[in-house]
Amino acid sequence: MDAAAIRRSLEGIGLRCTPQRYAVMAFLMECKRHPTAAEIFEAVNRVDPRSSRATTYNNLRDLVEVGLVREVAVEGRAARFDAKGMRHHHFICDRCGNVEDMEWYDVPRPVSGSLGNRVLRECEVIFRGLCTKCARRQASAKVRGRVDPR
Repeated sequence: MDAAAIRRSLEGIGLRCTPQRYAVMAFLMECKRHPTAAEIFEAVNRVDPRSSRATTYNNLRDLVEVGLVREVAVEGRAARFDAKGMRHHHFICDRCGNVEDMEWYDVPRPVSGSLGNRVLRECEVIFRGLCTKCARRQASAKVRGRVDPR
C-alpha cells in the first residue's frame, strides 16, 4: 500500500493522517510478521523519534477500533498487531508464541437466538499448537529421549 492509499484509508474511516499514525500504519503494512506494540513503537521511533510510546499505543488502539488493524491476543504474552488487507485466520504457537497467517474460510455463524441479546461483529478462528519449527524440535527431542511436556 503506497502513501496515498494509507492516507485515503485513514481519512476514509474518519481518522486524521498524522505523521505518527501514518508511520504506524506504514510499518504494519510492510511488516511480514505480527509485531507487539513495543516492537511497533521501537520501529516507528527509529524513523521519527518525535513519536512517544503513548502516541503509538493510542494510534494502535484507534486503528483497531476502526477496523484497519487487528489485535491478535496471545495468552500469557503481549498482544500482536496485523494490518494485512486480506481476511485470514491465525495460528499461534504454544511454545514460541509465533503468530502465523492462515488462509481464510468462512466460519459458520451461531444459530439464531443462541447468543441471546449479544450482537455478533465477526467470527474468527485461532488455531493453537506447535509451529513447524517447534514441532520439529519436539520430534527430534523425542528421538533423543527428551520429551518436553508442551
